[in-house]
Amino acid sequence: MSAVTVKSYSEPEYNTFEILRYAGMRGSSEDILCIIEQCQKELCGKLSYRTCRSEFEVKVSGEEVDFGFMKVHSSALAKNLSGCSSAVIFAATVGIEIDRLIAKYGSISPTKALIFQAIGAERIEALCDELNNEVKLAAEACGKKTRPRFSAGYGDFPLEAQGDMIRVLDASKKIGVSLNQSLLMSPSKSVTAVIGISRAEQG
Repeated sequence: MSAVTVKSYSEPEYNTFEILRYAGMRGSSEDILCIIEQCQKELCGKLSYRTCRSEFEVKVSGEEVDFGFMKVHSSALAKNLSGCSSAVIFAATVGIEIDRLIAKYGSISPTKALIFQAIGAERIEALCDELNNEVKLAAEACGKKTRPRFSAGYGDFPLEAQGDMIRVLDASKKIGVSLNQSLLMSPSKSVTAVIGISRAEQG
């Protein structure tokens, strides 16, 4: 395990198409675009884009993946990490303020609550994309390649693994991300994931 790197990011550019997609809206109207703009203005300065990450040696044997601090039985994760000698494990969050706004508008404006949910999903994915690109560029500088990031809950990668990932990164202390007994993260717009790193010829 390498040292845990903690980083804060400036606000990524908003992607309205992705917000609409997360909201389940195939098209947009002036009214909806206006609500999205209102929600973005209300969020201005309230989100904190923070990540923590560390690199671990990884061993894949059949459908078992050994990270040293945890062993995971998952055919999907084993396939994703096949040929990798290490992996970056990270946690990312945009903070608790958007949860408060979702709760605030849940009863007084369901449409706004839905849009805040969609914006939150778009924001955390945009943050993860930035971190992912950093890991990719660092790997390429060493003649290596990265695999698509893989989160617990995808395929047969058990959600329970999130607890081990948060603990080993000390994410609760470092960026304020915790996990409750129902395996739900707080803040809700948070992500943990694995990014496999392999030699270029195996990428």
